[in-house]
Amino acid sequence: MKFSSTGIGIVEQTRDMARVDSTQWSTAKITNSCNNWLDRIFTYGKRKDSAFQIDDSNHTKLPIGTTDLVANQSDYSFLTDQEGNRITNITRIDLLDASGNYHQLKKIDQNEINGALSEYKKTAGIPEEYDLIADNIVRLYPKPADNVTAGLIYYFQRTPSYFIATDTTKEPGVSNDLHRGFVIASAYDCALTLGLPNLEALSLELQKEEQKLVEYFSSRNTDSKKRLTPNVEDCR
Repeated sequence: MKFSSTGIGIVEQTRDMARVDSTQWSTAKITNSCNNWLDRIFTYGKRKDSAFQIDDSNHTKLPIGTTDLVANQSDYSFLTDQEGNRITNITRIDLLDASGNYHQLKKIDQNEINGALSEYKKTAGIPEEYDLIADNIVRLYPKPADNVTAGLIYYFQRTPSYFIATDTTKEPGVSNDLHRGFVIASAYDCALTLGLPNLEALSLELQKEEQKLVEYFSSRNTDSKKRLTPNVEDCR
């Protein structure tokens, strides 16, 4: 569904659904509502869909980056991707070894470390583990002993590709099954803000879209094989 297209875009359908005109509910306000709904989809997707890494199809670069290893530097920040999108979570880190191959670093948590953190693998060497100390900041153990160009490959999740008020043909970078939700969410925001009499009806429609969101992420990994683990009882 295009953001704005004569009679059929999100903008136009929103005003039809709310029964308002462009003076009552501007394109800028529709844009804000759509971006809020996009955030909601991504927040829910990251929380519920562990088998897939949710991303916006409007992004032109994959959610993968490289950075240099710096001798004796243990902490590395990954704030934005190549397109300037904010990185919200690091999902994996691979290290370049002496043979020119990458291998995966083990993710740990500081709660697993007994004793003082400052003493844990404090001698510089080849990093083996990383601790995610913030959503987009990691600490390597041990810290690297040498400078290595593109020594780390990191995989991440990021913010979606947001709408701007001048968009026309751009579509939400999520499944078509979820596109109607942008119309309903914006129309609901309009009715709530302006105190319109159709607020209750739109609230019911919004609940349907929220349920659709739940069902969508619950059924995404249908191509994954489900494993049954037998319950073996000890009869001794």
